[in-house]
Amino acid sequence: MLQLVDLKKRYGDVVALDGAGFTVERGRILGFLGPNGAGKTTAMRVVFGLVRPDSGSVSWNGGAVGPEERLRFGYMPEERGLYPKMKIRDQLIHFSRLSGLSRQEATEAVDHWLGALGLADRGSAKLEDLSHGNQQRVQLATALAPNPELLILDEPFAGLDPLGVASLTGTLRNLASGGVTIVFSSHQLDLVEDVCEDVAIINEGRVVLSGSLDDIRNRSSKRRLTIDVDGQPWVPPGADATVVDAQGRSHCIVDGDAPIGDLLAAAGAVGTVNTFMFEPPRLTDLFREAVES
Repeated sequence: MLQLVDLKKRYGDVVALDGAGFTVERGRILGFLGPNGAGKTTAMRVVFGLVRPDSGSVSWNGGAVGPEERLRFGYMPEERGLYPKMKIRDQLIHFSRLSGLSRQEATEAVDHWLGALGLADRGSAKLEDLSHGNQQRVQLATALAPNPELLILDEPFAGLDPLGVASLTGTLRNLASGGVTIVFSSHQLDLVEDVCEDVAIINEGRVVLSGSLDDIRNRSSKRRLTIDVDGQPWVPPGADATVVDAQGRSHCIVDGDAPIGDLLAAAGAVGTVNTFMFEPPRLTDLFREAVES
């Protein structure tokens, strides 16, 4: 279990973390979300000792996190951290050795992950010769090769095509089912909702919402209302609702006790109702409410 408690960090007048904290259980996948500059990367760097907090603590399985524990952690930063002119297989083995693996262990792990991520035939290539998506896969292989117990990924889906996204999603699920604890940050909330069991949303250095995604959705006092009339999105006039336009399609966020029967009747009076959905809010709705409130 990874636990962050009351982390605080200032850079001069800038408050990066203002009491941030969350918990991730073993074998769970948590989406760590927030606007740009909210404190996500700073918090992840604290876990790895790359940033020292002004106060607060990080624990792993109930104990303090030190150099030995961090050897069992895997980290994939958003920024490229590899050598562009070094052969891929050679540098992955190098980084795996730095994580404490013997040469044989490192070689076997690297070859396994190069194959699993579709890079078996690119081991002798230089990183700079690969596409952006394949460079992303190499970065991921670097984090996975030491067989981490905790895996922290910053924007892991960036640059991946749909097949790459599906492959990575399957990989993360398989790792979690094997007991690996996973935290990943992404602005692609649809992917987070598909992959993650838990979420923690940080805003202005504070975690403003955290827990099981299903529990958070079901506990919300709001509901998502989607109505299509004659094939077009329809918003009830004068309704006590927040209208959200996403990718050209509108829906409403309404109170859970909204008069659904009246709204359906009003829609039917306008035209043919093709779609009428009243459901718990989705992650995009929860995120918007958490960071804008």
